[in-house]
Amino acid sequence: MHLPTPDLPSDSPAQRAADRRRWLRAFNFALAFALVLIAVFSAQAAFDARAFTVQPGEWSNWRGLLGAPLLHGSFEHLAANVISLLMLATLALGLYPRATPRALPLAWLGSGLGAWLLGDAGSHHLGASGVTHGLMFLLLGLGLLRRDRPAVAAAMMAFMFYGGMLLTVLPREAGVSWQSHLGGAVAGLVAAGLWFRADPQPPRKRYSWELEEEAAHGDLERDEFQLPRPREVPVLWQREAPRGEVVPFVRRPRPDDPA
Repeated sequence: MHLPTPDLPSDSPAQRAADRRRWLRAFNFALAFALVLIAVFSAQAAFDARAFTVQPGEWSNWRGLLGAPLLHGSFEHLAANVISLLMLATLALGLYPRATPRALPLAWLGSGLGAWLLGDAGSHHLGASGVTHGLMFLLLGLGLLRRDRPAVAAAMMAFMFYGGMLLTVLPREAGVSWQSHLGGAVAGLVAAGLWFRADPQPPRKRYSWELEEEAAHGDLERDEFQLPRPREVPVLWQREAPRGEVVPFVRRPRPDDPA
């Protein structure tokens, strides 16, 4: 037996073209960010990079909050952040073009504040991994709060490739700034809670039982040929409760009973 399940109408050519342009802008932004990180890493030998790192507890080192995500300690460190940034930033900006630009500055500053508040005295924190953690937790938070198909799919993709970030917010490996990871992750969750309604919800298919529930609550007009529910039928006659009467129980004598 085949039951027809009509799908939503396909997007118009103009809508598909707008979606392609949105995803292309998201990828171009992520690529430009990655190229900036590569350019700064190539020029680090020409200036004192330690002055732009986050130094915990140092009130005078405000430049580290702004410059630390652009610096990296090694090529492996840079490559890991560039690859994760290309994917996570493209996914977040392409799906949430309004919420992500607001969340990025929060993740940027959150990673630096996490390292400044929780880091050991005398240490230096640098790298864009706090920002990538912010994007990762932003996608997870938006998937949990919005719960539409694109949001859930994006959260599952981010978790499939970078689910290990759930563990790197805790101290596990020496030399890894888990403090900046934690600060970026908290900032991403806060941004998800603040701006999960910034982007419009996609159209969703409506099923027959949803329409019936709305009709029962008066949201839709009921079909005149549809029978009412049992609880909606008016009661025309009610049976009176019978009056109670005590009937004595007479026990029959047995042969072995004493006379």
